[in-house]
Amino acid sequence: MLQPGDKVPAFKGIDQNGQPIAYKDYKGQKLVIYFYPKDNTPACTAQACSLRDGEAQLKKMGIQVIGISTDDVKSHKKFETKFGLPFPLIADTDHAIAEAFGVWGPKKFMGRDYIGLHRTTFLIDEKGKIKAVIAKPDTKNHAAEVLAAWQTA
Repeated sequence: MLQPGDKVPAFKGIDQNGQPIAYKDYKGQKLVIYFYPKDNTPACTAQACSLRDGEAQLKKMGIQVIGISTDDVKSHKKFETKFGLPFPLIADTDHAIAEAFGVWGPKKFMGRDYIGLHRTTFLIDEKGKIKAVIAKPDTKNHAAEVLAAWQTA
């Protein structure tokens, strides 16, 4: 997994509107990239809604948000519409972006081992460096957690 001080890998994908989106579009800006396992699940919905509800405070600090999961564009569009999400959701169906960030790998759930996406948030500074990593986000209070991490990192 990428760590503070690491350079953000170049990535590109398609958002919920079918539009191309790439890291280069955000160079020179503060950025929060949050990886989440699945649209419309309880924890992922809580996390997305927390970031939605904290958007004004994040924008006030000049922070842009991007969500990434392995769900497809159609699923992301339904998720965005249902919950009024104001930020892009990248469809990483081949998990190439997740692999580049080091958040795709072995997991265990209810005694079952499998390969999947690890819920992780990366705070990226204007120079393209990882400022902080939140490896186990508090999904219900994620916006506050992100704001606090920006202030202490």
